[in-house]
Amino acid sequence: MSQLHLVCPHCHTTNRIDTDQLGSGPDCGSCHRALFTGQPVNLSATEFDRHITRSQLPVLVDFWAPWCGPCRMMAPAFEQAARELEPRVRLAKVNTEEAQGLGARLNIRSIPTLALFVGGREIARQAGAMGAPDIVRWTQGQLVRAPA
Repeated sequence: MSQLHLVCPHCHTTNRIDTDQLGSGPDCGSCHRALFTGQPVNLSATEFDRHITRSQLPVLVDFWAPWCGPCRMMAPAFEQAARELEPRVRLAKVNTEEAQGLGARLNIRSIPTLALFVGGREIARQAGAMGAPDIVRWTQGQLVRAPA
């Protein structure tokens, strides 16, 4: 039985979970809330770094802003993709208006931009709004190509 680290979407505590329990609705050992909600996690810059560096699940991040029409149009599709990709992938959203330093650090030039992180490293990036089936297909395709 193998274990992995997963950061709680509520209290941002790192949990150790048996991989065979991922699909059975595990709860956080600290706040006792569900580790998977079927919803993207809204992250600040600090929380982003914690999720990217401490979670051993791939993390798909939607970089967006409230004033961006395509970002608002893609939001329901990203939520649908979260329901389809969890518990194999954590989906998160970063508001680039609130986390401008993070956007600059990661060289986010247009929004919406999806970035996929595995093992603390960005492995793929896609700019522009996408529908849920395309988000799921793109993410799964990148993970197949990702080095182990």
